[in-house]
Amino acid sequence: MHIAIVEDEPKLASLLENYLTKEGYTSCVYRDGNNALDSLKNNLPDLILLDLMLPGLDGLSICRELRKSSDVPIIMLTARVEEIDRLLGLEIGADDYICKPYSPREVIARVKTVLRRTTQSGAVQLDSRFVLNESSASVSIDGQEAAVTAVELQLLKVMSDKPGQIFGRAQLMGRIYPDGRIVSDRTIDSHVKKLRQKLSALNDSVDCIHSVYGIGYKFEIIEEV
Repeated sequence: MHIAIVEDEPKLASLLENYLTKEGYTSCVYRDGNNALDSLKNNLPDLILLDLMLPGLDGLSICRELRKSSDVPIIMLTARVEEIDRLLGLEIGADDYICKPYSPREVIARVKTVLRRTTQSGAVQLDSRFVLNESSASVSIDGQEAAVTAVELQLLKVMSDKPGQIFGRAQLMGRIYPDGRIVSDRTIDSHVKKLRQKLSALNDSVDCIHSVYGIGYKFEIIEEV
């Protein structure tokens, strides 16, 4: 699999390249945001490691532009650890984030996890009209399909595996982020909001992710008459 590294610090970029090569991945490095976006639009890799602070376009702008036409897995790399930056990166479609300073081994572990989420095979029929397809990271209702990010896919899979069960935000965070990182409740709310929007765009009469006041969320397909 081919990984794009968008990182303007030469030592960090070289270190990531070496570790990825040792793990059997091919990679390429972009050190400028504008050049990276132009190239990535035409030659999508299997995953992008995307630094937040770059010359030219910053990482959030690149992520936002790529998400207009692609659901390629994106892991944000950032030294800005404020919660709002983390949340914003995820809201615009990033699949994960890693805070600097980081261990290259941690990056490799996250790469493997995200790729595993997005390349699992199999379509799951949630009901007669609703299909969750892990191999293509997509959902479809009545044959209309929408791409979802790796986190949105995992979120939907966790809840739909046990329809009707209420999941607290902490439970969902533990299942989606098993490495035990600390994220705010707003992060889960943000993912749920974006997932609902995608499902509503497919068919606004099918309501399946429900808020349970003061507790969390549950998956239950309810069709409006």
